[in-house]
Amino acid sequence: MATVSAAAVEAVGAGVAFTGDPRVAAGGDARRLVAEVFGADATWSARERRAWIEAFAEPVPAGPAGGAPFDSVLLAALVDHDAAHASRWAGVYYQALVELAFEAAEHRDVPSVETLMTVQELCGRLLARMDAAGLPRPDGRGRLGEPRGGGPPAGTGDAAPVATLEQLLAELNGLTGLREVKEEVNVLTQVLRVHTLRERAHLPTPDVSHHLVFVGNPGTGKTTVARIIAGIYRSLGVVRRGHLVEVDRSGLVAGYVGQTALRTAAVVERALGGVLLIDEAYALASGGDSDFGQEAIDELVKAVEDHRGDFAVIVAGYPQEMGEFLDANPGLRSRFPKTISFPDYTLDELVGIFRDLGAESSYSPDETAMAAVRAWFDSADRGKGFGNARVARNLFEEAQRRQAWRLRDVAEPTTEQLSSLTAEDIPPRPSPPAPE
Repeated sequence: MATVSAAAVEAVGAGVAFTGDPRVAAGGDARRLVAEVFGADATWSARERRAWIEAFAEPVPAGPAGGAPFDSVLLAALVDHDAAHASRWAGVYYQALVELAFEAAEHRDVPSVETLMTVQELCGRLLARMDAAGLPRPDGRGRLGEPRGGGPPAGTGDAAPVATLEQLLAELNGLTGLREVKEEVNVLTQVLRVHTLRERAHLPTPDVSHHLVFVGNPGTGKTTVARIIAGIYRSLGVVRRGHLVEVDRSGLVAGYVGQTALRTAAVVERALGGVLLIDEAYALASGGDSDFGQEAIDELVKAVEDHRGDFAVIVAGYPQEMGEFLDANPGLRSRFPKTISFPDYTLDELVGIFRDLGAESSYSPDETAMAAVRAWFDSADRGKGFGNARVARNLFEEAQRRQAWRLRDVAEPTTEQLSSLTAEDIPPRPSPPAPE
């Protein structure tokens, strides 16, 4: 509450035109924001009730917050001012509002999913107002980056700017499909943010494992989501660098006694400060007692303990096999308590991925091409091991090759011809699987 008022007074004092008392406006914003967060799950805890009375000296509202979602007239004035004068007061005030929202969520030891999602949606609404004016986005730690679409922040030279928390979540939420995965990662993000706020407030914080298990077929976005999580971990201070190191069994297991431990230790060293993704991790436990995969598992468990807090590990593979992998060492299940399931893409989602791949490369499939793509996916064997997005990319690349061959006798193809895909460019439907 005090931070919100201070930010409002500072902004108006710096020359932002605003009709009325900024303290009164900030107080109204604080009450409406906190009421929306506290009432997100339709119940108020005892701590929330006490906090409300202490902060606002007024009775607790009856029932959950009602009416329109939280908005701020003062923030709107700051946005208009920044757009006209190239100043950054809207970002300052936005950051104060976001801190208050997370502090409100922190008033439960374990915030509900509804509460955390409400905070995320609230942040999104406020950012959308700033985005519409082309203003800079805060980077999650109170500093401001460049306007959307601008270059890297001053002083970074030609280096690409590190993605902000908001940008990473926007990338996640923009992925095709994966609704349950997005929900899991959004909630995980907000839980970590609340833990950070609790530490800042010197409140007890549970020791939470940052290691994850991803289960699902190939091509369902596991590597993409792992990279986003690595960035989220960096932005929240869980890891220092936020890079992703991806390996499989061949990158960890050697053929002679003693070499596997050294190879695994070298991979861990590369991953320190970031996230290590082990694809098809179950293969480490599939060779029996005499296989060196078990040595890699044991070394991995040791590294997780020795470098606690300095990197995170994500193990990925098929559901049943990953269960067997977690049983390969007594310490694995306790260190990997969280599993995120990646479902296969639906028929509509696969068709959409094909269309998106075309848009990214300036190819325009016509209606006949899209009908052929749908029929192709509808005929494909989509059992265990189906490649999902990888299959969609392979199909798109084959369509590109077939289009090039179709235009072989056209000496000077037009731009439209070069960018168009027709049914002729889509490969024949895949043959049905042979009966067992």
